[in-house]
Amino acid sequence: MLRAAARRAVQLFLALLLLLPGWPQTGLAQAQWRAAGSTEATVAVADLPPQGQRTYRLILRGGPFAHDKDAAVFGNRERLLPPKRRGYYREYTVATPGARDRGARRIVCGGYRPTAPDACWYTGDHYASFKRILQ
Repeated sequence: MLRAAARRAVQLFLALLLLLPGWPQTGLAQAQWRAAGSTEATVAVADLPPQGQRTYRLILRGGPFAHDKDAAVFGNRERLLPPKRRGYYREYTVATPGARDRGARRIVCGGYRPTAPDACWYTGDHYASFKRILQ
């Protein structure tokens, strides 16, 4: 009985740690992300809208970017991308023709070297869904 209670306490403690911002994401978090049904859709760079292709090239060059919020940390609050430590993901605006604001389109890249990201994703619906960008 005591052993089961101790095990539950440890499990609860670990679950709470995963909720803390910036806590290192573990293989457990990766497994939970995959178990949650994440099926990764993909899109080739050539199949991005022209504005997305331009933004992607700018990311690899290091800018310059049109918006102050470009290259800002993306928090992955939606948890649709693989779990990583805070600061791993950065977001960039993909211009939307006719939009008066930044619009809904973004590219989110992961990695600690902005001009050589580990992976990038495109969203055309303001983080409701993502497609991994293939070169």
